[in-house]
Amino acid sequence: MNPALRREYLRALGLTGWRLRGAAGAPAVAPAAPRVAPAEAQAQDLVADLDWEPLRERVASCTRCGLCETRTQTVFGVGSRTADWLIVGEAPGAEEDARGEPFVGRAGLLLNSMLRAIGLAREQVYIANVLKCRPPGNRDPSTRESAECLPYLHRQVALLKPRIMLVVGRIAAQNLLRTDAPLARLRGRAHEFGAARVPLIVTYHPAYLLRTPSDKRKAWADLKLAREVLARV
Repeated sequence: MNPALRREYLRALGLTGWRLRGAAGAPAVAPAAPRVAPAEAQAQDLVADLDWEPLRERVASCTRCGLCETRTQTVFGVGSRTADWLIVGEAPGAEEDARGEPFVGRAGLLLNSMLRAIGLAREQVYIANVLKCRPPGNRDPSTRESAECLPYLHRQVALLKPRIMLVVGRIAAQNLLRTDAPLARLRGRAHEFGAARVPLIVTYHPAYLLRTPSDKRKAWADLKLAREVLARV
């Protein structure tokens, strides 16, 4: 990327400086997440053979949990279906529910700037959420809601075959890594996701960074780590 353009995107993040770290001293990959529960594995089997468009249709007609009663529309995902990068958030918000696309509005603009700072356009990645429907009032999803929806994301991962996953926010990270550890303990190292052991990096949600800009520097470190991990894959 043009150095002047990168500086512009970094200024949008409130940061300066870029340096790619070498492999020496890089954080070790964390152990793989536990196996899925039998009930969730059965739910994954229901979508295991679906290609992109049948999967999108299945999501659009889903009634597996009560969120189907309050949604405007489902939010399947957006981006390149040949992308190396998969960006995963928690759930749609009000704007996403209205437009049917993840990460729009102010949080989406900041996510776009974060991606551009590491040389990626929004169109070069794939963006999805753990939940495909908005929880009313943007509340945290329940355990059951997450469990019912996760098989769709697992199938998206299987179809996309990303080389790296960037997971934004505590709720998404805890669901994908099956842990109750705080985000601070999940950051700063590479985890693995699924049977393919896709490298997974955890960072802050853009909406959180809008409220707490002092943590943008930590998010920048996470983005650089993701780039470094991808370079070694």
